[in-house]
Amino acid sequence: MKFKPVTAALIYALSASSLTAISTTVQAEPAHVGIVKKDGAYQLLLDGEPFNVKGVGFGGSNLDTLPLLKEIGGNSVRTWSADNADALLERAAELGIMVALGFDTKKELHGFDYDNELAVAEQLARLKTTVQKYKDHPNLLAWVVANEPNLLFNDDGSLKEVNPKVYVAINEMIEYIHKEDPSHPVTYSFAGASKEQIHTALKYTPSVDFISVQLYADVANLPAIIEHVGVDKPFMVTEYGAIGHWEQPATLWGREIEEPSGVKAKTFSERMHSAFDGNPTGQVIGSYAFLWGQKQERTPTWYGMFNPDGKPNARVDELARYWSGEYPQNRAPLASRILLNGQQAQSSVYTQPGQTLTVEVDVTDPDGDSLRYEWQLLHEVAERSQGGAFEAKPEVVTLNVINQSPGKLVFSAPETTGEYRVFAYIFDGQGKVGNANFPFYVGDK
Repeated sequence: MKFKPVTAALIYALSASSLTAISTTVQAEPAHVGIVKKDGAYQLLLDGEPFNVKGVGFGGSNLDTLPLLKEIGGNSVRTWSADNADALLERAAELGIMVALGFDTKKELHGFDYDNELAVAEQLARLKTTVQKYKDHPNLLAWVVANEPNLLFNDDGSLKEVNPKVYVAINEMIEYIHKEDPSHPVTYSFAGASKEQIHTALKYTPSVDFISVQLYADVANLPAIIEHVGVDKPFMVTEYGAIGHWEQPATLWGREIEEPSGVKAKTFSERMHSAFDGNPTGQVIGSYAFLWGQKQERTPTWYGMFNPDGKPNARVDELARYWSGEYPQNRAPLASRILLNGQQAQSSVYTQPGQTLTVEVDVTDPDGDSLRYEWQLLHEVAERSQGGAFEAKPEVVTLNVINQSPGKLVFSAPETTGEYRVFAYIFDGQGKVGNANFPFYVGDK
């Protein structure tokens, strides 16, 4: 990082009685970020040097987790808005982490009307204010001016084409940033990587600097997807992570089945290797894993690499190995299976009110640590969010425990008919956690 002295350097004058500090101001210069193509491959450059993004999507405002990111080999975070950007950029500067700063461009999915010219103009004005505030920060890497603007559904659940004015509005943002901040590239992210949607969008946004896609199970097929899209531009994966809830099997009553944390970490690692090893297309310039933080989306544990208590799980360990070549000294417990009355969740377990239930979870700890188990019972989500919007955590239900032992809980089913999910949290006493959960229905089929 370069620094530009604005006044004299800090000087200390020693007198007979005191040490006097003569104040000064030191201002860091903005980073210069570019993309070049050499020998058929694209490369992101930071101040003229190759910069390979090893990033995560930073969720929430827990800046205390960022030193861990640096420790495991990460060098960048991306956001979905400029909320808390002041504090984030300040901490990023202290740690030498670069930030792909998001802007919360509104979605048609959530009711924004792109035929409303006044609303679109107000949104552009907000972006201009954001750009002017942060464009010269030395830890700014890129602008992500919209997140999944292509996400819109027909009544039957199939993808629907958005109003082309969505992309017209995004193009205005891109052109403004290119004029005001030529030192930082601009992108916006697609939900998935539909060839048709990407080509349509590029008709309206031809000068976008790189294409950002967000893939979960499908990230394993990234090289083939890029070949199929057939666009000669650099690509970045701005979200990848656990298999999405829409990609997982569900119970007969429609509740998605989450992988236990150890299985989740294993499949996450496998998809990273399939997606990024060797960069066979020469078009991938970086990636951001989802999610460095915690969020409620179908469950409190599905997407976050940190559990609700702030402890990291095994996906953090897999990132460390992928980026640095080694696992951390201490690894998280690995939950591999959870059963309810001897059945797997795919069996769609129905129980009767008050029935005695036994839940068992299979867990190993790579370090042989002594494990502690906690159990929690929740209602299922009442109102399911779309497109990553806010989702309220469901209500906790009192667990009527009959007895328990390590990895096993015997309890009474709730007396009220409905959909429930029992959670196991497994702690290693060294700051790491594993988890698993099981959805079940109280009542008749």
